Amino acid sequence: MKSKKKIMSVVKAFISAVLLFISLFPIYWLVAMAIRPTEEMKGHIPLLPQSLTAEHFLQLFTDEGFGQAIVNSLQTTFSSLALSLIVGICAAYILARRRFRFGLKKPVTYWILLVRVLPPVAFTIPLYTMFSKIGILNTKLPVTLACVLINVPLIIWFLISFFQDLPEEVEESAKVDGATEWQLFVKIVLPLVAPGIAAVAMLSFMYAWNEYTYTVIFTRSPSNNTVPLALSLLNTEDNLTNFGLVAAGGVVSVIPITLFVIFAQNYLISGLSSGAVKE
Repeated sequence: MKSKKKIMSVVKAFISAVLLFISLFPIYWLVAMAIRPTEEMKGHIPLLPQSLTAEHFLQLFTDEGFGQAIVNSLQTTFSSLALSLIVGICAAYILARRRFRFGLKKPVTYWILLVRVLPPVAFTIPLYTMFSKIGILNTKLPVTLACVLINVPLIIWFLISFFQDLPEEVEESAKVDGATEWQLFVKIVLPLVAPGIAAVAMLSFMYAWNEYTYTVIFTRSPSNNTVPLALSLLNTEDNLTNFGLVAAGGVVSVIPITLFVIFAQNYLISGLSSGAVKE
């Protein structure tokens, strides 16, 4: 029996190692392509880089203006994330706790879900017409508002269940102790749903950071390009064979979202450990 258990554990470890290798190899290859010279990427490419270079990263920021694209992506992503969380959290709490007349609660929630289910391109023409009349095209504001439109339904649907699972006795006891609605919401409710907020914030951040369709349509000047659009512009006829430059752009574009996920994950873990309700 012990020998069988050891064999099974060895087999499981081997399978896990193979799956881990398959999952991490594209990331390794991306980094390896970014730090090896262009001469090594002609013909047979060795698995391990024979020499290291930073020329692709230098070219990325000096010749391609990738730094401005990162700044633009950070501005649009964090501004849309903040607006989406403010609107989505408040709307989810209202839908979870308040009663609606004439049975409007279900139609409203299904309408919100419909906005998320439809493909983003379905909103392109209405948004373009509206932004054109307002006069904000060719700026970063339309991209921010479009990301808010897509992320708010996700936040609402994700957090409604978190608010509904909270025992109403906790809120009632806080009201008895003299807490106002704002104090109840900020100091009692939000800390208890912190894991859900952290999870949905990660999803919203990833969508806003990787947004490409609205950026192509609503922005026209290179000074407003975001990271996904800047990456696509690297694949021109001149840079089509410069795989190192494209790989360097991919490595740089992954760093901010990785740091944000690590930062939000800490709040996710702390919320799971400290958000338990004791009776």
